[in-house]
Amino acid sequence: MCDNVHMISSQRQHLILSRLRTRGAVRITALSKELGVSAMTIRRDIADLADKGLLKRVHGGAVTTSTLLSEPLFSVKSQLDIGLKDAIAQEAVKYVAPGDVIAIGGGTTAYVFAQHLLESQQSSGITILTNSIPVAELVQALESKDIEVIVTGGVITRSNSLVGPIADKVIESLRVNTVFLGSHSVSIPRGFLMPNSLEAATDMAMMDIADRTIILTDHTKWSSTSLSLFARFDQVDTVIADDGLDPDSTARTKELVKELVLVHQNENAQEGERQ
Repeated sequence: MCDNVHMISSQRQHLILSRLRTRGAVRITALSKELGVSAMTIRRDIADLADKGLLKRVHGGAVTTSTLLSEPLFSVKSQLDIGLKDAIAQEAVKYVAPGDVIAIGGGTTAYVFAQHLLESQQSSGITILTNSIPVAELVQALESKDIEVIVTGGVITRSNSLVGPIADKVIESLRVNTVFLGSHSVSIPRGFLMPNSLEAATDMAMMDIADRTIILTDHTKWSSTSLSLFARFDQVDTVIADDGLDPDSTARTKELVKELVLVHQNENAQEGERQ
C-alpha cells in the first residue's frame, strides 16, 4: 500500500497511468489495496481516464491504449477477467473427446482451458500440440504418461508463446482434430486479431492443420482492436464467449460465424447457451 492513502484523484490517476506504462494492464482490486481506497473510487478514476482517452476499461480493470501494437505480459493478463475465462474454458472442454489430437494456442484464456481440460476425463489419451510455454509446463507438471505434448519451438513473445518460422515449420508437418485459440480482439466484419504479426501467422498455421477451429474469447475483446488478422469469421467453426456480449455484437456475430456459444459467468458456468 502507498504511504499516502489520502491521495487526491489526480495523484491516484497519475499512479494508475504509471502502473499501466510498466505493466500494460491493471486490476481494480490490486489498485484498491495498493492505494488504500475503495474499489468504487478506483472505478471512478479509471472511468475518468477512459473518458480522456488515456486508457481502455476492461472487465475488472484497465489496459493501456497502446495495446493496438503490443500486449501486456502473460503474468498480467492472467489476472484479468478470471471468471469469464473460467466459464469459457469449462464450456470448451466439452469439445474434446478422449484420444483426440488437439492444438492449443497461446494466451491466458487458452491456458485456463488447458487447466480445466487436464482436470477432466476428456483428457484421457489426448495429444496436445502447443506453442504456449505455460501450457507445456502444465502437462509436464501433471506427469501423466497418458497425455503427450508436442511443443513447437520458436521465438518467445510477451504472451509466453513460441512463434516464427521454426514454430510454423513444426506445425505444418502435423495434423490435429481441433485447434483452440484465444483472440486479442474481435472486429466486425473483419474477424479475429492479434497485436503480434508473428503470433498471428503461427495461429494461422495451426488453423491450417486443424479439422475444426474454436475461438475462446470474452466479450471485452469486441471493444478493442489489434494490428494483425489471423482468422476471418467464415474460417472459424465455433466461437465461445460469455453472455456479457452486447445484443448488437451478438446478432452480428451470429450472422458471420457457424456457431456462437455464450456462457454464463456464475456458479453454473459450465452451462453454455448455443445460438
